[in-house]
Order: sequence, then C-alpha cells, then structure tokens
Amino acid sequence: MAIALSFHLLAAVLWVGGMLMMLLAVRPVAIELLEPPLRIRFLQHTMSRFFKLVWGAIAILLLTGLWMLFEVFGGFASAAWHIHLMFALGSLMVLVFLVICLVPFRKLQTLVLAEQWPAAGAQLERIRKLVSINALLGVIVVLASSGGRYL
Repeated sequence: MAIALSFHLLAAVLWVGGMLMMLLAVRPVAIELLEPPLRIRFLQHTMSRFFKLVWGAIAILLLTGLWMLFEVFGGFASAAWHIHLMFALGSLMVLVFLVICLVPFRKLQTLVLAEQWPAAGAQLERIRKLVSINALLGVIVVLASSGGRYL
C-alpha cells in the first residue's frame, strides 16, 4: 500500500502541479517576455514535453488507484465517498486531457509548422481554458482525497 500510494501521490503532484505551474508562472512570463512567434513555439514545445510526462502520470494513477481501490478498499461498494469522488473527477480529468491532446494541441502543432500565429494563438487559448478546468478539478481531487476521510 505504501509504495502504491507514494507513486500515486507523486503522479498526482506532477500532473496537477505542472498544470498550475504552466497557468500561474510559465504562461504569464512567456506573454510578458516573448513575442508571439517565439512565445507560441516555446509554449507548444513545453506542452509537448509536459504532455509526455502526463501520459506516464495517468498510467501510474490508474494502475495504483485501481489496485488500491480493489485490493485495499474492497472495491467501489466498500470505498468511502471521497474515493468515489476522486475516481469520478480523475476520470473526467483524463477525458479533458484526451480532448486537449486530440483537438486543440494537434491543431496547434500543425499551425506552428505553418507559422500561422494568430490561429495558433487561438488554439493556445482553447488549451488554456481546458487546462484551467483540469487544474480546478485536480485541486478538488487533492482536497477531497487528503481531507475527505476526516469529514
């Protein structure tokens, strides 16, 4: 249990913390310091690298989460409300991440190659909105999972 929980928490910290870092620090500084072509390329490359880490984090979260759910908590029927909430919101976060990767991020990559900066900027804005939703969901999951059993 300790190893699974440790890896589960590390994966969650990487994903949720990474989203917050991008939204609250990296993006604002990039907007402040970089002209649109360089800023868009920088953010696209940064997200490309981060998204590869998120895929790994999702795999770890699913493997460790499902293992703990069924081996430690006795499945959904025995799990407390905060485990159900964590599973539901985590699943929603994965779906939002899939949408990000399959729609606006793919378009962004194509537009960056074509150097169509205004359209690429519009895709970045769509990604920002979706990442903001996922970051909020992630914060709720962290709060529910860390404090839920005490409520």
